[in-house]
Amino acid sequence: MTRERNNYGDYRTITTMKMLNAAILILVLFYPRLSTAWPTHTVCKEKNLEIYYKSCDPVQDFALSIDGCSKILTNTFDIRAAMILRHNIKELSLNVNLIINGKSILAYSQKLCEPNDRRFIFCGKRKGEHIYYEGPVTLGIHEIPQGEYKVSVKLYNGDHLTVACADFTIKNK
Repeated sequence: MTRERNNYGDYRTITTMKMLNAAILILVLFYPRLSTAWPTHTVCKEKNLEIYYKSCDPVQDFALSIDGCSKILTNTFDIRAAMILRHNIKELSLNVNLIINGKSILAYSQKLCEPNDRRFIFCGKRKGEHIYYEGPVTLGIHEIPQGEYKVSVKLYNGDHLTVACADFTIKNK
């Protein structure tokens, strides 16, 4: 055991310090849930319209971007989205909830992938694969009323495991 004098004049064992550092490293590596939540990402921000999202999956974040808020109100606009799959997608379902003042006002569900239906490029993808999509999306939104809205979006597979989850905040001034 080696002893070393620190700046305060007392002695400490290097071995003890190394063990303490190793214990802290192990805690950080094996207890990721102790860390802070995912950051809030800005999808777009213009003078009257702002859209933000935050992953509600405690284990995984994902990337999403569009070129401008005003393009959302056109019939079709381009997006970029990316993530690494933690679960297989043989079946994929979408749940969307519009929340105003903490209450769900509108709920929408749709099956996006079925075992024998490859309607989208991500249908049939397997755990560990990277999904990247860059291209057009059509929402059919022509107007967003003034106010602040929360939209919860969850994608889950046939085993009811979360594939992606996000809470969006939409502010129209």
